[in-house]
Amino acid sequence: MPEIYAKLSGMGKYVPEKICTNADLEKIVDTSDEWITTRTGIKERRFADENTYTSDIAAKAAVAALAQANIAASEVELIIVATVTADMLTPNTACLVQNLIGANKAVCFDINAACSGFIYALTVANQFIKSGAYKNALVIGAECLSKVTEFKDRDTCVLFGDGAGASVLTATTEETGILATHLGADGASGNVLTIGGIREDDDKSRRPHGNPRTVWMDGSEVFKFAVRVMADELDTIMGMAGKTIDDVDLIVPHQANIRIIDGAVKRLKCDKNKVFTNLHKYGNMSAASIPIALCEAMEEGRLKEGDLFALVGFGGGLTWGSAVIRA
Repeated sequence: MPEIYAKLSGMGKYVPEKICTNADLEKIVDTSDEWITTRTGIKERRFADENTYTSDIAAKAAVAALAQANIAASEVELIIVATVTADMLTPNTACLVQNLIGANKAVCFDINAACSGFIYALTVANQFIKSGAYKNALVIGAECLSKVTEFKDRDTCVLFGDGAGASVLTATTEETGILATHLGADGASGNVLTIGGIREDDDKSRRPHGNPRTVWMDGSEVFKFAVRVMADELDTIMGMAGKTIDDVDLIVPHQANIRIIDGAVKRLKCDKNKVFTNLHKYGNMSAASIPIALCEAMEEGRLKEGDLFALVGFGGGLTWGSAVIRA
């Protein structure tokens, strides 16, 4: 039996129309465009309106990806949504997307690995396809982080935005698509980045502004972790794929902070021109950051058929992951 690969046959994205600039944030919190730009590289981000939820924007990205792949929703056998901002505890967001797009034959579940979520979901879908269980899968990273952001906290409210990115994976016997993936986690350090939920014993002293169900982050600890793990993870995945950084045409990292990306590039001694960034337009969209960046890289002609590219992400959990893929 020939080996089966999971090919990325379609990409799609959706970002809300509402733009929140750094100047807009200056009006509601003690910050400035200069402070935000120099420390993060972010100039603006998108916010969904109060009646729009993660499933809504995920479905729009999914429809765009299916159109590019020329696959009907009825042909989708698996939907995985990576998110930390699910509409509800149950039903899962993937089931809501299934209903919205009419993919009534699909198995559906969510994955919560924060900003690493899309790579986690991609890895899981890849296993289903390689095993022969499914031929068509829809992997979505989607977030409405504006709904869990504390806008009195200037250290976090400047960082996050809303959006969704989707990828269609199809089975093929050609040696293309996902060549290798790698995942990791460190639960012992999970308290450096949290969003409260049912459990209410999160240290309230860390949330002087009130709402325990919003994002809290120890920025300096996350920064140190992210720079180290991004560089280490790219080294790891290159070795697994039998490749080097020089073999890669493009690197698409999680879009959290330009200083994190620059720090990882410096550690790797990598050509910065190989690294795609769009966080200046969208900020940190958690699980949606990588698929939206990948979609835009393709739209801008930064990736063409046959190119080799790498994805790398890190996030709450703490979690991290990477993938090497042939376009």
